[in-house]
Amino acid sequence: MMEVENKKVVVNLPEGTPCAEVTVREGQAIKLLDPKPPVKTNISGTIGVPCEYLLKRVDSGQFEQNRSHLIVDREEIELTLIINEDNEYWRGTIKGKLDLHPKFVEFGINTEKVWNPITLGMFFKMNRAFFPDKSVNMKLVTDLMNFSATVNQKVQLSVKENGSQTDNFSQVVNSNLPGSFILTIPIFKGMKSETLEVETFAKINGREVAFILISPGANQTLEEIRDKVIDEQLMKIREIAPDIAIIEV
Repeated sequence: MMEVENKKVVVNLPEGTPCAEVTVREGQAIKLLDPKPPVKTNISGTIGVPCEYLLKRVDSGQFEQNRSHLIVDREEIELTLIINEDNEYWRGTIKGKLDLHPKFVEFGINTEKVWNPITLGMFFKMNRAFFPDKSVNMKLVTDLMNFSATVNQKVQLSVKENGSQTDNFSQVVNSNLPGSFILTIPIFKGMKSETLEVETFAKINGREVAFILISPGANQTLEEIRDKVIDEQLMKIREIAPDIAIIEV
């Protein structure tokens, strides 16, 4: 028969406790969890995320303003808030970015995206919603699906007795497409649609015809919106957390 060792256990109860129940278990105690390092803040989202984070956390004691900074990248339309910058364990990053609207990217305006007439015609047909005048869209689709152009080329080469040379090449293209059309489309995610004039620029190489879409107005609007949005965010952040260093890169 196994002998049971008797041990005396002293339990101290708080003053004023009339009675209490004590449970004694035999065997190995449950292993405590290993200590873990702090969970770092790492958040990414829309351009307003750093401002929203500061609005809710600036008085929480989770970080100090004079140990945090905000990096402003206007070219990438991006704000990056770094909190607890001098503490490897508690350092956090809160990033906000203004992204181009996916549909604006699909059109390929002011990029090197090249369209052939039939592909562009089909794309316009499937994206009629962005044309304020549906009849213009329908005509563009028809013209592109039945594209025709007259190319007049003129080459002038001559050499004179005194050594002067002439080497001229000119090309005139007359097509059934209008020079420009109007789109109503958002440039950035989450923002209202903009009315843009878009031009078709033809590239002709022998029998091959390709188009690129350009819009000086879209480029100007993009620059204006970018600076306006960033300046609005910076003004709000300065009001919420005036001691955070703001660094433009």
